[in-house]
Amino acid sequence: MSKSDGSPVEDLIVSHSEDTRRVAKNTLMLYGRMLFSMLVSLYTSRVILNTLGVEDYGIQNVVGGFVGMFSLLSGSLSTAIGRFLTFELGKGNKDRLARVFSTSMFVQFVIAVIVVILIETFGVWFINNKMVIPEGRLTAANWLFQFSTLSFALSLISVPYNASIISHEHMKVFASVGIFEVVARLMIVISLSFLPATFDKLIFYSFMLLALGLVLQCIYYTYCRKHFEECEFQFVFDKSLLKEMLGFASWNFIGVSSAVLRDQGCNVVLNLFWGPTLNAARGIAQQVSNAVGGFVNNFMTAVNPQITKSYAADEMDYMMMLVYRSARYSYYLLLILSLPVLFNTEYLIDLWLGQVPDHVELYVQLVLINLLCESVSNPLITVMLATGRIRNYQLVVGGLQLLNLPISYILLRLGFFPEIISVVAIVLSISCLAARLVMLQGMVGLSVSGYLKKVILNLLTVSIVAVVFPILVSFWDCPGFLKFITSCFICVLSTCISIYYIGCNSGEREFIKEKVVSFMSRFGRA
Repeated sequence: MSKSDGSPVEDLIVSHSEDTRRVAKNTLMLYGRMLFSMLVSLYTSRVILNTLGVEDYGIQNVVGGFVGMFSLLSGSLSTAIGRFLTFELGKGNKDRLARVFSTSMFVQFVIAVIVVILIETFGVWFINNKMVIPEGRLTAANWLFQFSTLSFALSLISVPYNASIISHEHMKVFASVGIFEVVARLMIVISLSFLPATFDKLIFYSFMLLALGLVLQCIYYTYCRKHFEECEFQFVFDKSLLKEMLGFASWNFIGVSSAVLRDQGCNVVLNLFWGPTLNAARGIAQQVSNAVGGFVNNFMTAVNPQITKSYAADEMDYMMMLVYRSARYSYYLLLILSLPVLFNTEYLIDLWLGQVPDHVELYVQLVLINLLCESVSNPLITVMLATGRIRNYQLVVGGLQLLNLPISYILLRLGFFPEIISVVAIVLSISCLAARLVMLQGMVGLSVSGYLKKVILNLLTVSIVAVVFPILVSFWDCPGFLKFITSCFICVLSTCISIYYIGCNSGEREFIKEKVVSFMSRFGRA
């Protein structure tokens, strides 16, 4: 995207300088949170695997994932809540904002009750009659199931509060609570090692996660009541608003359910064909995906409110600039983090976990490739949600994503290798990107050719150049640790150089130079 932005885009940035600074500040806070969370979470995963063992880790992954599947009944409305709150903030309509919050709380409570009833009927039967659970661990699996269900219900009630914090762009508290959660999880995991032999560690762990969820809910409730006047629940029944929100949620249900079925549904299918050991392998890969992808998610968490608010204010040029740049920056960030892992997967997994279940290495590489494919779609999804006109979009894109589960099931039944579910996800992710571009051309006037040239071609060129030297290093025959350090350094250096000289335009390179010089001068004075 070398020189395609030009002065009009730079003028847009100047005219929205306060918004740009807010996005940058929020992004830095969320990055700090994510860096800390990633380091602690990776250590926590190692301790959990070593403490629980491969089988119990697999049970925790598949049972918790099965409960998470029921989020397809609530996830679409959760997305709607965030969209409507942010949209009304962009419009500046405080009265309607308060009605959106109260309506959201009422609906989420009703859905929580319905979901718990469904889980306690169908879910209990499925856990005890269909899942592959090792002998002697069925009781623990049922306790885990019950605690996971209650934790899930709590998370539903907290959605309007979380959405309010993000919509108001109060990322400092969001980051602070996130750090508290990570530290608390670490303390829970460490405490497992001190339990008497008579305690079932899997049951204790799931109970403590439920207690942590209750504490987090109290924190969000207290903060929102104190800082946001709309976050005071009133029993209101705004029929037109409820109809509008449910209409949005009903169509968004297709997209949300397809994502849930892709992740958790395929996890259950994997359990049916291969048992909990493969669930453990995929769970470890997902931990890596969450750690690396979390940086991009945090970046988009900071940018998404600005995209939605600019659409609500009819500032289409600024919105498009945000979409193009956030897609590129998301991919750049992910490439810097992913490339060292992709070229050193086996060494990193062994260093991280000590014991490595079969199939982990390829699972990790495939989920990272899928993350790279999806990162360029994230801003497009935000624009689609901002419009509120999502019926046709979800029928096409959501319909494509729904194919993940049946195709994976058929291929596994035909005897394909277990990693095939990740391959299917990558192919469908690319297909969905193409469909999004075509659909958004008609919805908001997005230029498909412009996006392909300024984003996709830019990213492909950067990626091809970035991998040349890491590939050469991979053929170097030397001791493991030295090769690992050298490979990581070359991966990061090669990617940064490729991004700077190929990915950035002249204005962006000048901005980077200024920031580096400013940082070095402050560092020198210190």
